[in-house]
Amino acid sequence: MRFTIQRDRLVQSVQDVMKAVTSRTTIPILTGIKIVASDEGVALTGSDSDISIESFIPKTEEDEVIVNIEQPGSIVLQAKFFSEIVKKLPTDQVEIHVENHLQTVITSGKSQFNLNGIDADEYPHLPQIEEDNVFSIPTDLLKAMVRQTVFAVSTSETRPILTGVNWQIEGSALSCIATDSHRLALRKATIETESEASYNVVIPGKSLNELSKILDDHNDTIQIVITENQVLFKAKNLLFFSRLLEGNYPDTSRLIPNESKTDVVVTTKAFLQAIDRASLLAREGKNNVVKLSTVDDEVIEISSNSPEIGKVIEELPSISKEGEDLKISFSAKFMMDALKTLEGTEIKISFTGAMRPFIITPLNDDSILQLILPVRTY
Repeated sequence: MRFTIQRDRLVQSVQDVMKAVTSRTTIPILTGIKIVASDEGVALTGSDSDISIESFIPKTEEDEVIVNIEQPGSIVLQAKFFSEIVKKLPTDQVEIHVENHLQTVITSGKSQFNLNGIDADEYPHLPQIEEDNVFSIPTDLLKAMVRQTVFAVSTSETRPILTGVNWQIEGSALSCIATDSHRLALRKATIETESEASYNVVIPGKSLNELSKILDDHNDTIQIVITENQVLFKAKNLLFFSRLLEGNYPDTSRLIPNESKTDVVVTTKAFLQAIDRASLLAREGKNNVVKLSTVDDEVIEISSNSPEIGKVIEELPSISKEGEDLKISFSAKFMMDALKTLEGTEIKISFTGAMRPFIITPLNDDSILQLILPVRTY
């Protein structure tokens, strides 16, 4: 194998596939990056057996030569060293060639590295996926949906299914739901699909986070293929595979109240800042609790009290209030996490009582919903 490649393109691809490489693997070869040079270009692959990422660098793009292949071939190189080396190479062109016994020479300007390679045939194959049912979604929408749900997944392994995001697809309707049993995030969108297939799968939150980091912010569409135990995201020159979590996701529709006793409309930014200030004293307490009370139809009160530190009270104008007066306590962190994902200048908070879950939605937008369970304070 021998090829010359633009350093910047190589660095970008290496950074992308490194997101799937872990040092904590029981399969030693997975600490490496697989490099395959073919007549079309160079493909790099990284995997930790849960996530696999393949980044492809074409020979030419928009009439510019990116890779010059002298001899096709393949090799696996230690990811940790290879990624550090390519980042620090001195010139814009890099030559990589494999000599006898898998010795790999990386040359750039006057700098030359020799790395011991591993036979690429020993590298596990990427999942073979039948692409019967493909649906498409714009990249920026996919990234928004991940951002607005993935923060609510559970970080505890006691219920592994809750560490993922539940994707439900019916025709062209996609719903993404995440919950850690103390809060819930829901985002709906319309997707492009040619099949009437319906799916109900759970994608690990970690996979969606890594995918979101790799994708550029643009309107190109991403194709998504779901099989029994894998999901594949196909972007331009990028394949991202993730295993699906096994098990049944709980039916969350029962958690979402469909009536309310008190509705408050507030300005998102002012409300977030007031919660943030109140949490300054709450943080020291054991569960970061802030209290909300309705004063009258135009004012709500945000307060927090830590006996050993002090207390804070702030009055905040509300745009409107309908229904009963209310006092409720909740986690400041959960509230701030939820508010940061909501798009829109005004939000409606619907309460069904001091000890019942309440929901937060942008005004006049039912595609996104955040639900929080209150905290008992005695």
